[in-house]
Amino acid sequence: MTNTSRRHFIISVASIGGCALTSAALAQAGAHVDEADEQAVALGYRHDTTKVDAKKYPQHAAAQHCANCSFWQGKPDDAWAGCAMFGRKQVAKTGWCQAWAKAPNA
Repeated sequence: MTNTSRRHFIISVASIGGCALTSAALAQAGAHVDEADEQAVALGYRHDTTKVDAKKYPQHAAAQHCANCSFWQGKPDDAWAGCAMFGRKQVAKTGWCQAWAKAPNA
């Protein structure tokens, strides 16, 4: 019976540790930028580059999106990643803001 109790204890501790690591990873990853956030509004950020107001942002081009911007901090296939303009918050790969600058390798 002690083997069963010990096994149960070890499994419980391992699962609690796994949950803590998952929570830490999610917290480190950061929340997604909300289009209504003050910083997002100031930069004209949109999750979808096709929904940018062309009259308000005439410098916007359809080929511009966060994943080909020099401020993008993710891999090319990441759906969301960090951005130097938004601190710890993540932007959408398909997003855009007026700080967009062509990445050197794009």
